[in-house]
Amino acid sequence: MTTAPALDRTYRIGEVAERVGVTARTIRYYEELGLLGPESLRSKGAHRLYTEADVGRLVELIRLRDLLGLSLEELTALADTGQARAALRDQWAETTSDDERAAIIEAAIPILERQLGLVRARRQKLDEFADQIAEKLESLRRNLRELSPGAPPGDG
Repeated sequence: MTTAPALDRTYRIGEVAERVGVTARTIRYYEELGLLGPESLRSKGAHRLYTEADVGRLVELIRLRDLLGLSLEELTALADTGQARAALRDQWAETTSDDERAAIIEAAIPILERQLGLVRARRQKLDEFADQIAEKLESLRRNLRELSPGAPPGDG
């Protein structure tokens, strides 16, 4: 008896939720927002079934959400750019024309610029927050030195 390749395996929503570390409700909500693309392998009233690609996409969405602290609106925008990039990759694979490939690259540049802008904006906010914490820490150390003039620097 042979088994289907792992790529053909499908997962129910509870399995995906447990595997990814989110609730089934979160997955349904992401699906409603269009973050997981069309409702995967599901006819009306049937159980949701997800492919390995769906699971990978959800893992990536959760990683981006947590890493960048994205709002759902920003996450949706970033997911849309990811889908646009995937479509361009498909177009690239289907052509050998230099002119068409140049057009694909020209279309990809603003998409990546948008993604990079979002990441840089988040990084700037994190840098500002880190600077505020560093200032507070230095203030506390300064106060401690004033209260304990004989203590060596950095103690506390």
